[in-house]
Amino acid sequence: MKTKFILVLLAPLLLLAQQSYSYTRQDTLRGTNGPGRNWWNVIRYDLSFSLDTAQQSIQGSNCITFIVTDTPEDSMQIDLQQGMNLLPSPDYQLSREGNVYWLKAKQPYQRGKQYSLKLNFEGKPRKAVNPPWDGGLVWGKDSLGAAWTAVACQGLGASAWWPCKDYQGDEPDSGMRIALRQMTGQTFVSNGRLHYQPDTVNQENPKTGEIERRIFKSQEWQVRNPINSYDATFYLGNYGHWQDTFQGENGILTLDFYPLKQHETKARKQWAVVKDMLRCFEYWLGPYPFYEDGYKLVEAPYLGMEHQSAVAYGNQYKMGYLGRDRSNTGIGLSFDFIIIHESAHEWFGNSITAKDIADNWIHEGFTTYVESLFAEWINGKEAGAAYTRGEWSNIRNDRPLVGDYGVNSEGSSGIYDKGSAIVFMIRQMLDNDEKFRGLLRGINKEFYHKTITTGAMEAFIGNYLGRNLKPFFDQYLRSTNIPELHKNQSTDSLSFTWGNVVNGFDAPIAISMDGGKTFKTYSEAGKVRLPLNKQTRNRLRLKTLGLYTLATPAK
Repeated sequence: MKTKFILVLLAPLLLLAQQSYSYTRQDTLRGTNGPGRNWWNVIRYDLSFSLDTAQQSIQGSNCITFIVTDTPEDSMQIDLQQGMNLLPSPDYQLSREGNVYWLKAKQPYQRGKQYSLKLNFEGKPRKAVNPPWDGGLVWGKDSLGAAWTAVACQGLGASAWWPCKDYQGDEPDSGMRIALRQMTGQTFVSNGRLHYQPDTVNQENPKTGEIERRIFKSQEWQVRNPINSYDATFYLGNYGHWQDTFQGENGILTLDFYPLKQHETKARKQWAVVKDMLRCFEYWLGPYPFYEDGYKLVEAPYLGMEHQSAVAYGNQYKMGYLGRDRSNTGIGLSFDFIIIHESAHEWFGNSITAKDIADNWIHEGFTTYVESLFAEWINGKEAGAAYTRGEWSNIRNDRPLVGDYGVNSEGSSGIYDKGSAIVFMIRQMLDNDEKFRGLLRGINKEFYHKTITTGAMEAFIGNYLGRNLKPFFDQYLRSTNIPELHKNQSTDSLSFTWGNVVNGFDAPIAISMDGGKTFKTYSEAGKVRLPLNKQTRNRLRLKTLGLYTLATPAK
């Protein structure tokens, strides 16, 4: 009887040649914390604007409160993409370089002091082609023909529609204000909590043609927590609204729901999952990160986006991903993918944010794995594991997960499913669900409301596990090589080695007897040797722990 070996594998992967990319100065200006950015830190944004839906244009102002943290350079970099324009001011001189304005203040800034800079702007922002992937302003209409306006700009950047420091590594420490300064008759929804402030507007009387001053309450939202610029958003449409509360780990969390009015009945049914989802997420990840700003779910004219405290929903009230199951197991149809995935970003992406877009696997890999934690929550542990393994068939393995630094370059599309596989492997290494839960909660406590690097995440996980995991992360984040597990068997012993791996790579192997004890061990270049006899040769079973997903069968 031959020895049987069981190895958990991915489906065959499409291996593509490494691509080379050329970058421009504009890429560097956008992606680098360079000399126009690195000496000042954003404290707060106060954004106020009005929309012209007929002309698809926008005008407004953004007041940036900042502190000078280092010796100031000659000019300050303000990001505002072409199509949009900064207006002249007596307080500074302006010069433009592509998607960047260089501001030279009339009075020089001093290190250690705090300043406020008001920027007036106007123009026609980029129109979204295929939001949220190819984003910008969405000038849409709902199913009843009413105007429905929104924005989605991850990757493209907030500077597509308002002037800011469009760098993922600097969030306003004291939050921001977002206000629509016009009367529309529609509901304006944004991040944070709703406030009403008296405002004065000059408007033309359509009958007399005279300019009249009118006082009304503007639609204004206040964000108390740090927020990444691409997360700052708005929705303008004919919305219904209801409110609820959730008793969470940090007290009462307010829940606000904004579907289109005509969809309110089915929204109340589809969105009822939110409380159970929050129980699951708080159990595994720790408290919701934005109690001060509340949780909102808002129907959007695009598929979805993780807008902080105002999550965009556009999954058409279907289960799965627009009615499909990305895992091809059937398990993905037991929940609404967009609600779960985009809400999980409140922890990974919004609270914990990669400084450089090159490290966005931190956002997407952990968030994609949280999908399987919810599948486990409602269907059991085996279903959760099956769901995440099913998603691995989507991995192309074409490029490393970590992109090029300093040029606004995200890594491979594998940041979702291969990133999730990495988190799954770490769970198998721990082989203790309570310790794994402690790791996830520890990550969210350590990096709460912070921008971080991949290196910081690697170090935290390695310290928690008590192992040098750099070769492991190098293998799966920075390489597309698939490890090969080699079996070396003689008449009286069995050993294993890893091939096609970076220097120092090792990974746990589980070797067990039928119905008996399981031996979990690292291969460590052939140091593991097991004695064999007639009985053990016929009863041994081998598997890599959960993954070593990107591994070939033992040879």
